[in-house]
Amino acid sequence: MAAKKIRAKKSVKNMSQTHAKQEFQPTTLDQIWGDTGSSAYGTMDEEVYAKRVDDMNLSDLQAHASTVGIIPIDNRTMLRDRLLREFRKHVAAYQKPIQEVDGPKTLSAQAMKILSEGR
Repeated sequence: MAAKKIRAKKSVKNMSQTHAKQEFQPTTLDQIWGDTGSSAYGTMDEEVYAKRVDDMNLSDLQAHASTVGIIPIDNRTMLRDRLLREFRKHVAAYQKPIQEVDGPKTLSAQAMKILSEGR
């Protein structure tokens, strides 16, 4: 028989709990006031939006493009690609990750001496 491995129990004080959500930094006043960004495209999920675009016919795609602010063209594949590209840009603008701000950097005495020479 194989011997059982004995593990040391982890202390609860040393563990950290996360809520599994990604935190995003608001980039516009609309976001601060609670806009989620899904009003323009109906969703913020790329797969859902791609499926919705694939299900549209050419006239629906052109109407959707004009409501989003893209010039509608007659080529379906180019219009689909342009809509998806603009959707990705929209999502990226709304989901800017929070950046950790480090404290002020301290410089060495020699670097401070060099920087103070121009005064």
